[in-house]
Amino acid sequence: MTTPLIPLRRQRDYRLLWSARAISETGSEVARLAVPLTAAVALDASPIEMGVLTAASTFPFLLVALPSGAMADRVARRRPVMVACELISGLAALSVPLAWIAGLLSVPWLIAVAFTIGMCTVVFRTFNTPHLATVVAEPQRTAAIAGFQSVFSVAQMGGPGLAGMLVALLTAPIAVVVNAVTFLVSAVCLRAIRTPENGAATEKRGLAREIGEGMRVLVNHPVLRALCVTGMTVNVLGAAQMALFILFAVNVLGLPAPLVGVAAIGFGVGGLIGAMLAPRLTARFGENKVLLGSVLFFPLGFAATAAAGGPLWLAICQIAGAEVITGVAVVAYSVCSGSVTMREAPDGLLGRVNATTNFATQGVMALGGILGGVLGELLGLRPALWICAAGSLLCIVSLWLSPIRRGARRAAAEDSPSTAPHRQSDPEAART
Repeated sequence: MTTPLIPLRRQRDYRLLWSARAISETGSEVARLAVPLTAAVALDASPIEMGVLTAASTFPFLLVALPSGAMADRVARRRPVMVACELISGLAALSVPLAWIAGLLSVPWLIAVAFTIGMCTVVFRTFNTPHLATVVAEPQRTAAIAGFQSVFSVAQMGGPGLAGMLVALLTAPIAVVVNAVTFLVSAVCLRAIRTPENGAATEKRGLAREIGEGMRVLVNHPVLRALCVTGMTVNVLGAAQMALFILFAVNVLGLPAPLVGVAAIGFGVGGLIGAMLAPRLTARFGENKVLLGSVLFFPLGFAATAAAGGPLWLAICQIAGAEVITGVAVVAYSVCSGSVTMREAPDGLLGRVNATTNFATQGVMALGGILGGVLGELLGLRPALWICAAGSLLCIVSLWLSPIRRGARRAAAEDSPSTAPHRQSDPEAART
């Protein structure tokens, strides 16, 4: 007889893990607005400097994502590493207001802080996915991922408003102290989790060989490969847009600082709706159909931002309205993509498969930030944003021409939520 699962909301350790992310992500959303505002307004950063600042937080994915994935699979206990990442990030964020008070803050300082926090973020995320598998039972993982997505969405809704208020009251550099505090509180929550990490560490066979195993699984698995290509496309363009958006909002649209975060607020509202809908849509239609449907809406946010103009209220409505719809689509896509990855990754290789995916999808954001800065410098802000909008159509092409579309048709016939190749327990079999 199967023992009924305890609902996630009643599981103490899941609540702690959820709370850690909620607190940390809210602080990160404050910093996401306060740090570039500090660079643009207080330090008079150029478009190229804004591009480098945007790239600094994601470039670590290119440096340490792959080796951190191998390390995540090697160790049996991952939580202490996650706690250490939050503590280091908190100290790095705290240096921003301290340097401002001391008169030492500069754009290179902000870039260094963004790079340090980015390094910790890469390691944290790589270790977090296999750690989640020890805290949450497999039948509840889609709901758990949706719960984390709701955290991100709520943070995106409340963070910019909180950031705008803090920037107005304290100035942008001092507002970053909120991010520092949230990292430290998150570390305390993680430290309080009691679930034992009893997973067996994989045999050490050489770092390069272990990294290669994770890369081969991703490259040879048609569904995971398609998800990765789509993620790379949308992220490189999203990073390019992000590098330009604050300058565009302030200098072209004339948005006051408290309203610069309107896009993030709209995306957060949509993301919260998407997180609530994703488990229900998946149960009814299957992950493949949800993935195919959601990607159709990805270009909307890019196009609405590039086209924004006219009276202030109209520009705000254009951006916020489109971002609500985009937020629903992106979060529904992310929930399904994460669930498929956790299920399809072979046993003992989840850390490396996840790290390889992050290496590809997040690492390109560093290139996207530089690309946005260069396009903005050469062509102007609005033409560069239109290029991002046109490029976002490739997301639809990459997913709809993939095996995911064929799998969605088979799933409808078989009444199965997923038609990706069945997860295999033998890593060698998975690579053949």
